[in-house]
Amino acid sequence: MATRQSVEAFLQRCEDSIRNAQEQITTARRQEHYNTTEYTDAQMQLEEVTNELAKLAQSCNDQQREQLHRMRLQLQQLQNDMTLDVNVIQEYKM
Repeated sequence: MATRQSVEAFLQRCEDSIRNAQEQITTARRQEHYNTTEYTDAQMQLEEVTNELAKLAQSCNDQQREQLHRMRLQLQQLQNDMTLDVNVIQEYKM
């Protein structure tokens, strides 16, 4: 069983990853392709926390699982946005 503290700490880590990814999206939209390393790192960070979230959810109670589910939806939406933004930016450069 996951402790309340471990779930809260993990959710905070997810929120930090989301903030970082949002900053990279904003920078990429302004600079087009100049922050590719940071952008890719933010995408990888989102993927890592999404994978860890799936593992953590297996040892949570129903309430914690619901919190993690909502966070997973946010992470996945941001991952989708980042993927689509990269495609739009690459098309714009051509």
